[in-house]
Amino acid sequence: MTEIGFHYNARDKLSYACRLVRKAVNVRGLRVVVVGDARSLDAVDASLWQLSAADFVAHCRDDAPAHVVARSPVVLSAQGADAASLPHREMLVNLGLEVPAGFERYERMIDIVSDEANDRQVGRSRWRHYADRGYTIQPHDFAKSS
Repeated sequence: MTEIGFHYNARDKLSYACRLVRKAVNVRGLRVVVVGDARSLDAVDASLWQLSAADFVAHCRDDAPAHVVARSPVVLSAQGADAASLPHREMLVNLGLEVPAGFERYERMIDIVSDEANDRQVGRSRWRHYADRGYTIQPHDFAKSS
């Protein structure tokens, strides 16, 4: 069963996502899919390009040629696309408002929720979705760790 981490009250959701992805790839050697809306993916893409040469994380969009997607440690995928259609299965990072399609095929998913009221509200509904289906959720509250 997919291990779900629910990281909420993030002040800067996109910056946190980039740090998380960098650590997952460069420290743990994981292959990661990041799901979100176009604006969020553009911001993550730009941030990943701004990392130092030592911290650089190779990445691509899900519409890149299949051989590029297969070799990239990080794939940025549009919200609504079926994340299960991608070759990676280790870690899924959700920046979107919806439950990602195919999340249950991943070993681990991190759902990131900002401290903004609307994001928190839709985050609660995703939490209920996971809990109602029997997933154990590992919470991480940024408000308590600050």
